[in-house]
Amino acid sequence: MHVVVTDAEVTLADVLSLRLSLRGPLASGAELVLRHRVTAVERTVVLGASGAEARDATLAVSLAPLALTPGRWDVHLRQEGTRTRLRSVDPGFSLDHLDAYALSRRDLAYRAYRTRNGFLALKVDEAEPAAEVRAVWFREGRFEVTGLLAFTGLDDDESRHEARLALRRNHPDAELTAVATVQGVRFHAALSLCDVLAAAPEQSGTWEPSLEVDGLAAPLRLGSRLDDVDGKHRRLHYPAEEIDGVPIRPRYTADDELRIEVGG
Repeated sequence: MHVVVTDAEVTLADVLSLRLSLRGPLASGAELVLRHRVTAVERTVVLGASGAEARDATLAVSLAPLALTPGRWDVHLRQEGTRTRLRSVDPGFSLDHLDAYALSRRDLAYRAYRTRNGFLALKVDEAEPAAEVRAVWFREGRFEVTGLLAFTGLDDDESRHEARLALRRNHPDAELTAVATVQGVRFHAALSLCDVLAAAPEQSGTWEPSLEVDGLAAPLRLGSRLDDVDGKHRRLHYPAEEIDGVPIRPRYTADDELRIEVGG
């Protein structure tokens, strides 16, 4: 049977909501099958039959009881002995929705998306509190960064929180801190590049930034994951700023965490 996903979204309650375009009714005993792309582990959900000819159907699947592990899960429909990987015409991306989804504390974060080949898939990540970067730049001899606090449970309101931007590096050990601004879940921080050089003169290396916010148990790593751009270390490249002849540039790791690279 011809089936296409026209709308796919994980709600704030971690329910996978799907709208399907059908060329016939769902058979009795039809199942939605989620298959982990690496381990091939599967989770199965029995669907209710539509019972009549229909052009579309809406499904709602609660994800928490399925015990999905981190990774990417491909979505299939199985009925009457036939198994079909679900095609999708929905890009499955809304920055506003992802921002709202990240306001709550969670153990796992789920996101429905369309693969490059046009199929529906589900991405599952561990949802540790983090400082989600939305913009980073060098100007007037400073490193500046803005973004929002994800999965901390803080309210998106006008309240201000004491905070500090910290940069740390190894070999040799060094650390810098500067006052940061946090209002609700939005943050802005800046730090002098001259201070970065002075902290480890004539030493190339990589600095790891973090945001320390009063009331949160641990420093927040700076990264960029709440969007549709995977693999930023390959796709996103910043120009270097030269301070006293030393190149300094921001970059992303393979895990989409932000780093400041000095020299090299």
